[in-house]
Amino acid sequence: MKKFLLGTVGLVALGIAAPASAADLAARPYRAAPPPMIAAIYDWSGFYIGANGGGAWSHKCWDITNFRRPVVPGFREGCHDATGGVVGGQIGYRWQSAAWVFGLEAQGDWADLTGSNVSLFVPAWTNHSKIEALGLFTGQVGYAWNNVLWYVKGGAAVTSDKYRGTLTTTGVLFDSASETRWGGVIGTGFEVGFAQNWSVGLEYDHLFMGNRSPNFTSTGALAFAPAGSVFRTDTIRQDVDMVTARINYRWGAPAVARY
Repeated sequence: MKKFLLGTVGLVALGIAAPASAADLAARPYRAAPPPMIAAIYDWSGFYIGANGGGAWSHKCWDITNFRRPVVPGFREGCHDATGGVVGGQIGYRWQSAAWVFGLEAQGDWADLTGSNVSLFVPAWTNHSKIEALGLFTGQVGYAWNNVLWYVKGGAAVTSDKYRGTLTTTGVLFDSASETRWGGVIGTGFEVGFAQNWSVGLEYDHLFMGNRSPNFTSTGALAFAPAGSVFRTDTIRQDVDMVTARINYRWGAPAVARY
């Protein structure tokens, strides 16, 4: 009887202890649901600085208006294209509102655009021109598709021009002139952001440089034109077309994300 009672007590004790032991087991750890997918937005806002390089061509037409005495009306000396390479840099600031991007930019380039033609007025001489530098000061309006930006630009342009007259047969220099010429520019381009702060692009610009009338100073190579005197005056019409590849580094506005 004693053994029976002891066995019954033991079974009851095991029945009570089993739920308690189960309760003491550690709960399974909670695992949060994975976050929803997000799409990155490329922000074009901020200051930027960069480099550019490419090619350009300038069309110039010369009309002589003064040659030791007034020449009226201006006699055409002919036209030529001055072509070559450009390389330089740009700095600017952009701000973005929704998909629209607005900006201001200054660009400066060294240039080597050269060309010449035999004068129609006096075939014994040849006219030469060279653009040594140019600058653009523009505003921009663009539209962005995330990291792809298309824009148009417009503003002021400036070129540094040099002109020479040489004897056609010998190449001897007999007069020269130089000027800083101001005009206008319009252009368009696109950029692609390939990192948070870096972008590359391609741009086309047309410069309207108008008409100017520089005085050519004699070198004294011709007996009837003393050195330092005004040998002639030409009205020169000029425009410039330019295509450049660009790379920019931007700072001041980190990329953001949207759910």
